[in-house]
Amino acid sequence: MDITSLIIFLCIGAAAGWIAGSIMKGKGYGIIGNIVIGIIGAVLGGFIFGLLGISAGGIIGSLITASVGAIVLIYVVRLLKRA
Repeated sequence: MDITSLIIFLCIGAAAGWIAGSIMKGKGYGIIGNIVIGIIGAVLGGFIFGLLGISAGGIIGSLITASVGAIVLIYVVRLLKRA
């Protein structure tokens, strides 16, 4: 992975975390929190999309996949905090 790929990866993670935070909470989690949520969300979203047989390619597809995964991640964490 070269430096350009790493920067794109982190930017997609930050954007996905911010989008998920905005949808689920009304604001983001800070730049580091957004990146972490976005990266974990990308893994989770890829798993979910794989189970459903959905394929999303390119930067926009990666952003959508990571955002959906991050939203699911935030939702599950909130459910576990209440229990």
